[in-house]
Amino acid sequence: MIDGLALIYPYVKAFHVMAVISWMAGLFYLPRLFVYHAERSRESAEPVASFVIMEQKLLRLIMNPAMIATWISGLALVMTPGIVSWDMTWPWVKAACVIAMSVFHMWCARERRHLSAGMARAGRSYRMMNEVPTLLMVGIVTAVIVKF
Repeated sequence: MIDGLALIYPYVKAFHVMAVISWMAGLFYLPRLFVYHAERSRESAEPVASFVIMEQKLLRLIMNPAMIATWISGLALVMTPGIVSWDMTWPWVKAACVIAMSVFHMWCARERRHLSAGMARAGRSYRMMNEVPTLLMVGIVTAVIVKF
């Protein structure tokens, strides 16, 4: 099994990058939808219904599968011999940031449920939370590229 991972490593890595891009796109876009949803909910019910549908489909059809694919392919990469040296700092930083990204994903899922139930935060708080995936991405990319 482990030797087989070494043979398919480039394909797993390519799949991992595609899954990460899809997941990150959702993590960048969903909080922005929350901003619009929270700010429009005072005006009319019709746009809010559209936001509920868009948020639910983005999370269920794109973000959840992309997160699962990211985790599975990432763990396959970690299990590939000679790829990760756990005595260095970078894999621990990446792991911590990916776990934090997963927690943020769960926060987004909870906020989507709250918004669909009419319990919106202020648009400003969603704007601030929209920066979280960017900061985590900076940590992940820096750790993986620099390998400190």
